[in-house]
Amino acid sequence: MIRLPNFRRCQAVAAAILLAGALGGLVACDHRPQSPASLALSECRLPKLATSARCGTLSVPEDRSRPDGRRIDVFVAVLAANNLSPQPDPLVILAGGPGQAASQLAPLALRLNDVRRNRDIVLIDQRGTGRSSPLRCKAFEPRDDIESSFDMDSANRAKDCLRELEAAGVDPRQYTTEAWVADIDAVRAALGYPKVNLWGGSYGTRVALEYLRRHPERVRTMVLDGVTPPEVAVPRDVWPARERALDAIVADCSDSPSCRDHHPNAGANLRSLEEDLGTMGRRVEFQDPRTGRTHTMTMTFDRVLAALHALTYAPEGAALVPEIIDRARAGDFGPLLAAAQGSMGDINEQLSPALHYSVLCSEDAPRISAGDRERLARSRSRSLAASMLEVCALWPSGPPPADTTEVPSSDVPALLLSGGLDPVTPPSFADGVARKLAGSRHVVVSGYGHIVSPSVCVPKLITEFVESADVSRISPPCVDFLGKTRRPPLWADRMGPRP
Repeated sequence: MIRLPNFRRCQAVAAAILLAGALGGLVACDHRPQSPASLALSECRLPKLATSARCGTLSVPEDRSRPDGRRIDVFVAVLAANNLSPQPDPLVILAGGPGQAASQLAPLALRLNDVRRNRDIVLIDQRGTGRSSPLRCKAFEPRDDIESSFDMDSANRAKDCLRELEAAGVDPRQYTTEAWVADIDAVRAALGYPKVNLWGGSYGTRVALEYLRRHPERVRTMVLDGVTPPEVAVPRDVWPARERALDAIVADCSDSPSCRDHHPNAGANLRSLEEDLGTMGRRVEFQDPRTGRTHTMTMTFDRVLAALHALTYAPEGAALVPEIIDRARAGDFGPLLAAAQGSMGDINEQLSPALHYSVLCSEDAPRISAGDRERLARSRSRSLAASMLEVCALWPSGPPPADTTEVPSSDVPALLLSGGLDPVTPPSFADGVARKLAGSRHVVVSGYGHIVSPSVCVPKLITEFVESADVSRISPPCVDFLGKTRRPPLWADRMGPRP
């Protein structure tokens, strides 16, 4: 038997042997890249991916200051390049949240399939998510009912979760961005890649920038989609941004003759809902959109706001907001709950709450000043922000490095992408980051929301950029088209938009 270590070189030799009609069945190809620290890969399946991938796990210390202590597994999936002589630097996918696993982003990898003509695509689940020693708690497990999707009792559930993690020997303080960046570089080394191209989405952009800070010599290019500057603190900055996005939808309705004719009081109806539901809410009757059965639940304005915020992430969901507000004001919460179940269901299933709190309570909550808390207390989102801060008051956290709130200065080529209607990472966030990245270009997809990489011609831009490592080489017609996209028409009623 002939066993060759390099997978693609082996494929080429095997093909030649087959053509020669000899030894074809005795060639064994080992896909694993060669490196000092070997990471064995084997065939596996990822969610929503029709073809197989190559997967493996790398054992790393949970606490790197105690290398002989508890160890955890970091899961990695490699979608191999469709080329016998690929480039040595893959595209590494960094998911958002924090709390989302990269293995859930296989559909995005499919949209970026042209990158695979010359490069591997690598998906690494952040420690504590997906298949990377997930921080599982019964207290945070999704329940199969609509009301649980709106559960605001986060602090008590967090206490229960912490007891479960402590019983399992888990240290939540070790699940931070800094620890995750160290894991990424360990995986890179184990797979034998000298450099990487980074794609980060939302929180993943913060991770990419932190990796750049720690390992600038290892980064060939960066694609940052939905840019989250390191100085952003979620409770302080994201909740107000979502409020502004909701207000912008209501304002757009007033500017649209069709929407204005059918919903002349959308803004006033939202304010009336807040007054009518009060702080305690009231019991409402609704039909479960999945079963048609009639149920009752306590509807509070916080739950209304959380559902509306979720709809603002995508323009298609935002188009429903004026009609949903009016129906809720009339006492019909069915459309709100049906839309929320669709938009929030995947988030609740994919996001790890424990990892989410480990990151934000270590890195964001400590930067919320007394003045910030006073401003949040006067906002519509006061209860939502207070819920997160209440959890962070009890969640164990370690001090982040002092320099993590600064964007690292760099000339590494970087393509920054923003949705013009993004409610959480607006284009202004990317503008600030771009000023520190000398080799960057910021492209705004004006009519789209949060995360634009899978949309219209953006995959083409990403492929061109990763291939050339030059932002000046991306397609001008595509960039021009993206800047002219517009918000989908707002729905005048349940039958859809009107001319």
